[in-house]
Amino acid sequence: MGLAKRWDHKLIYELIDPGSSVLDLGCGDGGLLAGLIEKKRVIGQAVETDPECVAMAIQNGVPVYHKNLDHGLPEFISSSYDYAVLEKTLQQLRRPMFVLEEMLRISRLSIVSFPNFNYREVVSQLYQTGRMPVTETLPYRWHDTPNIHLFTLLDFLDWVESRGVEIVGGYANDGFSYRPLSMPDDSSSAEELLFLLKQ
Repeated sequence: MGLAKRWDHKLIYELIDPGSSVLDLGCGDGGLLAGLIEKKRVIGQAVETDPECVAMAIQNGVPVYHKNLDHGLPEFISSSYDYAVLEKTLQQLRRPMFVLEEMLRISRLSIVSFPNFNYREVVSQLYQTGRMPVTETLPYRWHDTPNIHLFTLLDFLDWVESRGVEIVGGYANDGFSYRPLSMPDDSSSAEELLFLLKQ
């Protein structure tokens, strides 16, 4: 696997310590975990619900478990991984809070990334066209989108505060580069966000 082209992959490569254990939830084609195994010698396990993605992850040499995250992860004992990763999947889950709780239970540190539905371009498209926005980050139309929970940075921070979760790191992407989270500007200027969380 070469260097990642996705900003969140690049950042996750930086955040994860070499030789650690990583549980990649909703792994897609397994590209992230394959790169971590190759470049950082992590001990990795992936979980994915889409059968086609499971097949691609296997082709990429990633150990993958075919499972719907909304059903929970009782197979994984508490504190059994250094990191659990959930990339741009939270908004597609039927039980997002439950899955976040499972991540916090299973891992020492949880990495979560998601699109910010309060991003100014998204809000501007909705206001100016009266139609659901379509952007590079949100490429789907209203009838074929997998996103079923539309939330913002502030919505996520509300959950963090109410749950008493520690934010170890917060990062914002504006479509061109990423940086440490800056509030309140990133409430509307961040297109996507990534958090490193600790129970």
